[in-house]
Amino acid sequence: MSQSTNKTPANPGCHNLFGEVIYSYTRAQAIGDGVLIDATEMAREAGFKWPVALTVAAWSDCVAWSDADNECQVYQDQSGRLWDVLFMASFAVRTANNANRQLQFDLQRIPRNGRSTTSQRLTLKLILGPGDGGEPVITIMLPGED
Repeated sequence: MSQSTNKTPANPGCHNLFGEVIYSYTRAQAIGDGVLIDATEMAREAGFKWPVALTVAAWSDCVAWSDADNECQVYQDQSGRLWDVLFMASFAVRTANNANRQLQFDLQRIPRNGRSTTSQRLTLKLILGPGDGGEPVITIMLPGED
């Protein structure tokens, strides 16, 4: 029994306009590669209904914390820092005045620089976009990232 290999694109108009896809990089691949860090489990506790991931840059700046950081700065842990990001993002979504797919929110966090012991404000960006199957997903990133 032979299988049919129908290569007709889902949207022929786009195919005719742009041609065949040369390369695609999925959200699942980005999570697998560590480019995005999945925070969905804790995000659900913070009130999110859709999957949430942080870019590695946002994670490094706002969440990452080690025992060495505790020794030279102040005691914190990654779980608490992640909760702070997700709680503030959830609060921003709940209090937003409009229904955009992108919003910015502020976070007070201690920079991971080996010397800071007081928090500083940082603006983060939350984007609602399509996942690999077109489902809604949320990505939290630094303002200059896209």
